[in-house]
Amino acid sequence: MKTLKLTLLLSLSIILFNCKGEKKEESKEETMVSEDSNTTTTMEEEVKTLEINLESKSESDVTGTVVFTESDGMVNMTAKLSGLSQGTHAIHIHEKADCSADDGTSAGGHWNPTMESHGKWGASEGYHKGDIGNFEADAEGNGNITFATNEWCIGCDDDKKNIVGKAIIVHQGEDDFTSQPSGAAGSRVSCGGIIK
Repeated sequence: MKTLKLTLLLSLSIILFNCKGEKKEESKEETMVSEDSNTTTTMEEEVKTLEINLESKSESDVTGTVVFTESDGMVNMTAKLSGLSQGTHAIHIHEKADCSADDGTSAGGHWNPTMESHGKWGASEGYHKGDIGNFEADAEGNGNITFATNEWCIGCDDDKKNIVGKAIIVHQGEDDFTSQPSGAAGSRVSCGGIIK
């Protein structure tokens, strides 16, 4: 009888031990799955931000800042300017991050990597990737503009989208969206190189 009890106790112990081992393996697998799930759900999109200071050109007093933020494939631009004459002014991205000339001409022409005609952003007839458009300055000479597009990137490998190495130019006048190649927007009153 003692032998039977001992055999039964031993068998029960072996069964319990094996069950615990299987449960441990299942727990490890569940943990690994949940860790993998957390990895994919907690991965965050990288946000890139550049702040550009604009300096006066062409004997103007126009200064300001432009902030570019890239997230989820979109680049948002916010420009805040001061020292402008009241009215409408054009703002463009130009081809070189060189603001050394007193009149801003060292920045070159509009950034146009797709070799389109100058025009209003999104026009079916064509537009430059740098053709941002116009904004208004108030009686105190302050102006703001916001702009967003998925046709730009900050520091990517696509030369047709990458704005790094270009310049922001603010013009004295209004872009007419038709005069070639630059919209007859007048002198360059402020410039800032887009560099990391």
